[in-house]
Amino acid sequence: MGKKVAKRAAGVRGSTRAGRASRTHRSASGASAAGATLLSGGSPQIAKADGDAPVQAYIAAMPGWKSGLGRRLDALITATVPGVRKAVRWNSPFYGVEGRGWFLAFHCLTKYVKVAFFKGAALSPGLVGTPKSGQVRYLDIHEGERGGEFDEARFVAWVKEASRIEGWDGSSPS
Repeated sequence: MGKKVAKRAAGVRGSTRAGRASRTHRSASGASAAGATLLSGGSPQIAKADGDAPVQAYIAAMPGWKSGLGRRLDALITATVPGVRKAVRWNSPFYGVEGRGWFLAFHCLTKYVKVAFFKGAALSPGLVGTPKSGQVRYLDIHEGERGGEFDEARFVAWVKEASRIEGWDGSSPS
């Protein structure tokens, strides 16, 4: 078996831009420990659906340390916003308030979890970092930099504030 074929069979793709081999985030069968297929960046592939069950399926399928972080984010959001609306859209858990739209979503990437506040520009104190589009602001939580830790008190304050303002209705970019 040639080197390229052996690497592919072992779940390793060819060279990246930096010239290093990069691993896929799948087992040999292409599934996470929870049985969901993981996309190239390590995000679980969960069908679009409303309710807590698909969100919990996504969180259970998050790889490694990210699953514990997902459980913590979900618990903080649920405790902060009674009756929060949950769904999975575009392979990400979404959180919203009925009649006001979505205020937050998170997504697994290779080395971190990205939390998107859809009307984050209105939050105080503002999120650190450069906005990538319109009103959306991001909180990136890295395992290596912060051990998956983050300022929970500030996160809860942002969630509380974000849930009280008009959110994203999902029909057009923010």
